Amino acid sequence: MSTERSGPLTSVKVLEVGGIGPNPFAGMLLADMGADVLRVDRPGAAMLPPQFDLTRRGHAVAELDMKSGAGREAILRLAEGADALIEGYRPGVMERLGLGPAEVHARNPKLVYGRMTGYGQEGPMAQVAGHDINYISLAGALGASRRTGENPMFALNFVGDYGGGAMFLAFGVLAGIIEARQGGQGQVVDAAMVDGAALLTTMFHGMIAGGMWAGEPGTNLLDSGAPFYETYETSDGGFVAVGALEPQFYARLLELLEIPADEMPQFDAPRWPEFKERLAEIFRSRSREEWAAILEPEEACATAIYGLEEAAGHPHLAARGTFTEIGGISQPAAAPRFDRTPPQARPPVPEAELDAVLADWGLDAAERAAITGA
Repeated sequence: MSTERSGPLTSVKVLEVGGIGPNPFAGMLLADMGADVLRVDRPGAAMLPPQFDLTRRGHAVAELDMKSGAGREAILRLAEGADALIEGYRPGVMERLGLGPAEVHARNPKLVYGRMTGYGQEGPMAQVAGHDINYISLAGALGASRRTGENPMFALNFVGDYGGGAMFLAFGVLAGIIEARQGGQGQVVDAAMVDGAALLTTMFHGMIAGGMWAGEPGTNLLDSGAPFYETYETSDGGFVAVGALEPQFYARLLELLEIPADEMPQFDAPRWPEFKERLAEIFRSRSREEWAAILEPEEACATAIYGLEEAAGHPHLAARGTFTEIGGISQPAAAPRFDRTPPQARPPVPEAELDAVLADWGLDAAERAAITGA
């Protein structure tokens, strides 16, 4: 193989079947950790040109007609050698293809069958189409992400697709593999993005119950209500992020901004709008880089705000190697880190090596030819 796998999951084999967004991202996370991940999908199903689909890293990718008898049999044979199968179709699709949990478990009872959907395998909306923005809206996460007088604002597709979806799918599959290796029997993992996104809001439900979160948007501690947890524009059109929640950090922030502490009591909530205006005026007096130099080294929980194309150049991230380059494209490196079995973001497995990969997965020459066309 072109690149040897490394990481804590080198003993794990995952068959990734179709899907867009969170399912491939979950496969990428597992591959980064060293798992042997093989993606199979319909011909022409890719949304991005292969060289720009960074979720393919560390994968071998095979295209086949899953509706054909040969394609169905190929997936079942591959599943025989897998610890887990993850799929991202609507409920019932894999069953109609003859590739549902019953058929797969008949071939491999120990396999963990991970299912990624928006609304879950059951419920009134299980068959309804949607995307990240819809799932987080039902879960309450989007409604809470709102400034006073403004529309709710989504954080790209991080909360539903990746935070509530891919992360929980990967977590659930790994939990299932641990249990299967102990008990000898696999199971189905129903990873619904609406469930995961709802779980991400757990802390706020506690705050509501404790009277620490008001229904009025943009008036609370973390929804832009507090002046010390907010973003501010700088003189050059840049921005800074202030997250000075704890009193000691807030006190240091005021010192750096040369504001007497008694003039801006931290939890004088009725005056928060006034304090925000004052801070906004101060931050507009310097450039983003000037504020970065003043704030980032200090215990004030304040940083400049960087764009996607700037982040890799920040000295801290550069020193840590938070970004790497694969195939000439800068991208985030594998995370989290392990001191003894370090993970690695690897290039996609070259198409020329697919036959060898399929052989490692236990397919004979005729079965490999049905997939590779060799």
